[in-house]
Amino acid sequence: MHSEEIEIHTGDTEVVFDLTDRCARFLTDADATDGLLHVWVPHATAGLAVIETGAGSDTDLLRALGDLLPADNRWRHRHGSPGHGRDHVLPAFLPPYASIPVMAGTLALGTWQSICLVDTNTDNPVRKVRLSYLPA
Repeated sequence: MHSEEIEIHTGDTEVVFDLTDRCARFLTDADATDGLLHVWVPHATAGLAVIETGAGSDTDLLRALGDLLPADNRWRHRHGSPGHGRDHVLPAFLPPYASIPVMAGTLALGTWQSICLVDTNTDNPVRKVRLSYLPA
């Protein structure tokens, strides 16, 4: 298995951060052929989504998360920014992992699919993401 941890600067706003190019570069560096790419986010307040980006879906996802998990005082987990408890619930809806098939060294994604880090925790501007290639 080839594995590497990368650092992503998400800043101080909610974000859907496209990791697809970084994942493709990782596979090239790993001399990948056929196998699986496993993406892991070792954080309690971030998740991963495989979605279309750039056409509004990323903004729609953040809006839907805001509706589903509002940043208000309903959360028992109450440290950090107001409503931060909802960030700890996020990984139950957007898990901190994804596995993507790799065929001939290329991510087997659909035409409009991207691998995205979803981070609603504005208190943590830097995230780590572990990329692991498991050859067939």
